[in-house]
Amino acid sequence: MTVMGADFSSDMAPSPSARGASLAGTRERWRMSIEARALVLVTAVLVTFGLAVLYSASALVAGNSGSPGYHFVVRQGLGVLVGAVAFAVLAKLDAEIWRRLAWPIMIISILLMILVVLPGTEAITGKFNGSRRALFGGSIQPSEIAKFAILVWTPMLLVKKGARVKDVRKGLLPFAVVIGSLCVLAILEPDYSVAMMFCLLMAVLLFVGGARIAHFVFFGAVGALLLGVIISDSRYVRERLRSFSAGEQASANRKSPTGDQQYQSLVAVGSGGVLGVGFGQGNQQRGWLPLAYNDFIGSIVGEEFGFLGLAGITILFALYGWLGFRIAREARSPFLTLVAVGLTFTTVFTACIHLGVVIGMLPNTGLTLPFVSYGRSNLVITLAMTGILVNIGSARERVYGVSATDPLVSPSL
Repeated sequence: MTVMGADFSSDMAPSPSARGASLAGTRERWRMSIEARALVLVTAVLVTFGLAVLYSASALVAGNSGSPGYHFVVRQGLGVLVGAVAFAVLAKLDAEIWRRLAWPIMIISILLMILVVLPGTEAITGKFNGSRRALFGGSIQPSEIAKFAILVWTPMLLVKKGARVKDVRKGLLPFAVVIGSLCVLAILEPDYSVAMMFCLLMAVLLFVGGARIAHFVFFGAVGALLLGVIISDSRYVRERLRSFSAGEQASANRKSPTGDQQYQSLVAVGSGGVLGVGFGQGNQQRGWLPLAYNDFIGSIVGEEFGFLGLAGITILFALYGWLGFRIAREARSPFLTLVAVGLTFTTVFTACIHLGVVIGMLPNTGLTLPFVSYGRSNLVITLAMTGILVNIGSARERVYGVSATDPLVSPSL
């Protein structure tokens, strides 16, 4: 087919005339599907909205620490720039490459996770709320890289093993050993939410990849036993669960710091009503709600934009999930199908947990709101994962003709 002086071909070999035209110029490009284009739009809306909410939620915190009110927004903006570059590059890079890079990424993730908890590395790790989770002042968060490693390593091994995944010793044991090691390292930080997220990602991908239900029952029982050990050994996890089960988040009576944090979140959401109190007019970020710009930024959305704001952002993430799973269904290979499922599930599930905590339906987990909460490592990784998802939702095509090498001419079917 010839449009604007150029011939297009995806699967068929070029005709003799096309071969002749190719002498004047030829190139390959990725044509995004409708789902991929819509996903780009949804992501752009979430990132833009996130920067605006972050400014409102963090301006006073920055001012109280002697920094300009836009301090956190500028830092997050740098993350947006890096993430946008990663998004653009990965959207044009064949996602099949991650099959070959899966093992190196997993090994690097394990080494970084070890470095975080290794004694004597406090100078480069530092501590935040008693946990060692990041390197170089928070610039690198190994758990985010490990999350991505699971999303490409697990599908790679599932496709490689095929039907053998139904066998416990030859199929499931390697997954349990490698990802179990990441979970142990996360627990040592300690970051129990991330450890549980690692296990959940593995379980979802194994389920989609064809593992037996009986194996899930077994690993579920082992996981429940380990979870009981964690709860009994961790004071702050016990406190979070006790506070939630006692209903402290919904009581105005004097309560523990954990219960008070969720209570203030409910106050913020309740104060917003249907339409919200207005952008920048919220009170909870004035010191009432700890980590309002991070773990509880959804509360600020509820206070300043009301029920409609929370409903809108919920719809955006639901749309993200719908588009991501449609891309997974039409993926070019079984490996990319599994990768797309994992990438989509990770972003949407994290958002659901965050919003569930904000409105008091779940105990505090410490999970941030993708694209919105402050955190450059998380933002860059999430944008990069979305770029990969966009590539999976694209098809390679070859353009022939004199306009093929002209970046100002973009022929379309």
